[in-house]
Amino acid sequence: MRGRPLLYTSYEEDQALLNTWTKKTMMALFALFIIIAPFGVIPGFGFLGDNDWVKLLSQVFIFAVGALGLNLLTGLAGQVSLGHAFFLGLGAYTAAALGGPEDSALVGLGLPIWIWLPAAGIVAALVGVAIGPTAVRVRGLYLAVVTLGLVIIGEYLFRNFKTVTGGSQAGRTHPDYELRWWKEEEPFFSFADDAVLFGREVSSEILSYFFVLMIAVIAILLAKNLQRSRTGRAFQAIRDRDVAAEVMGVNEFGYKLLAFGLSSGFAGISGALLMSFVGRSIPERFNLLLSVEFIAMIIIGGAGTVSGTLMGVAFVLLLPRLVRDGTDWLADVIDSGEGLLAWFGDLIVATSPDDFGIINTLPGVGPGLSVDQLNAVLFGLLIIGFLIFEPLGLFGIWLRIRNYWKGWPFTY
Repeated sequence: MRGRPLLYTSYEEDQALLNTWTKKTMMALFALFIIIAPFGVIPGFGFLGDNDWVKLLSQVFIFAVGALGLNLLTGLAGQVSLGHAFFLGLGAYTAAALGGPEDSALVGLGLPIWIWLPAAGIVAALVGVAIGPTAVRVRGLYLAVVTLGLVIIGEYLFRNFKTVTGGSQAGRTHPDYELRWWKEEEPFFSFADDAVLFGREVSSEILSYFFVLMIAVIAILLAKNLQRSRTGRAFQAIRDRDVAAEVMGVNEFGYKLLAFGLSSGFAGISGALLMSFVGRSIPERFNLLLSVEFIAMIIIGGAGTVSGTLMGVAFVLLLPRLVRDGTDWLADVIDSGEGLLAWFGDLIVATSPDDFGIINTLPGVGPGLSVDQLNAVLFGLLIIGFLIFEPLGLFGIWLRIRNYWKGWPFTY
């Protein structure tokens, strides 16, 4: 049992992000894991070196930026928003217009990434601030309805501004992750092409992985420090009791407006990164379902916490892949026909038109849920379950585990 209590000799030590050796050690090990994971050299986790998994993990980092923004607005400031997808789309098409290739049919200035990526966040933030005065006058369900209108308006605008978005049919390509000084120059480094670093050939997927990881780390540090600042405390005061906060001198209107601007800026950068990573986008991608996915991330992970938000993003994005891989594995076990697991799996997974199972691996043939339908059902059940039984989400579960071992052997 380690010594107690934890004593600090300065306020700086007490408020440090990593204020114990346990936290420092765990963070160092986690950072090492994240850095070497895409090379597939970790025992038991070699599958993370596959290109599909590297791309999936890259999307986790990209979505983490957007989820951190929504966490500032909804989790920290208590303002429910269903319009997050609109700001992702705004950032994506700002990046496309500024950094996309010049074309006679589409707007594209061909500017470098150091212009179009920050501009995507700035434009989205400015629009968020412009819309904010209307949104902050209402609260609760009324605010959710107002922000829902943003998604509907956004879909209409994205479909009809074809010179920027490319329209519903074709969409448009987006600029690559590449470094150059100006638009006419050749890039001096491209994350979208394979390269040789330190005598080892590194794929474009791994290079893009580290680029979005760097952006995600910056966003995490910004969000974490903002949460611990005077602004973050004002957000939390408004969330907990807005009338009392205003009586105590907190500028409710100003801080709500700031929360909208910051959240929109994070979303804009996330949208630009996402669509550049995918390579091509269509307006329908930025719909209500995307906003609901972000809501699910912060609810399942733990609203109001940075660590919980990251857990929620990883959980929501990795769960469909794990469900799909698990279903395929069960189907293989059923085909082998050996053991009790094959019999049990046959009750769950339908592998032929004559089978009956909860999960149907033959979409459109026979009863049962497809893998995509099962994922949607699981998301709904998880959101309901966490809201009822564990409002702090995965972060709350982690707190219980941590506090148990922290208090051991006096864990009663």
